[in-house]
Amino acid sequence: MNNVEDLIIYKQYVELIYYTEQLLKKFPKSERFGLCTQIKNCTYNGMKNIILAYKKFDKSEKLAALTNLDVNLKMLKILVRISKRNKYINNNNYCAWVKKLTNINNLMLGWFSKCAKV
Repeated sequence: MNNVEDLIIYKQYVELIYYTEQLLKKFPKSERFGLCTQIKNCTYNGMKNIILAYKKFDKSEKLAALTNLDVNLKMLKILVRISKRNKYINNNNYCAWVKKLTNINNLMLGWFSKCAKV
């Protein structure tokens, strides 16, 4: 693997970003600087942590980046629940969004356990 774009987690996270951007267009204008901003920040910080984890050679730095990714994913799940509860997204959108987050979380946990063993 010569490039971060070759990682499965990277590809799935890019799809998550596209999906998130699409859904945020449905939110009311009153949430553009509130909830939407929080969701975008968590999403982009998650991608930043994937890139950092890929670039770091030191095991503790890699694990720190993956831990930060885990925090971002958990925060995103909370924000998605808030979006559903406030009826900014429908049930199908909620299920699809959570499925994407869960898949990425599972890939992150596998990467984390692989790094922790070495």
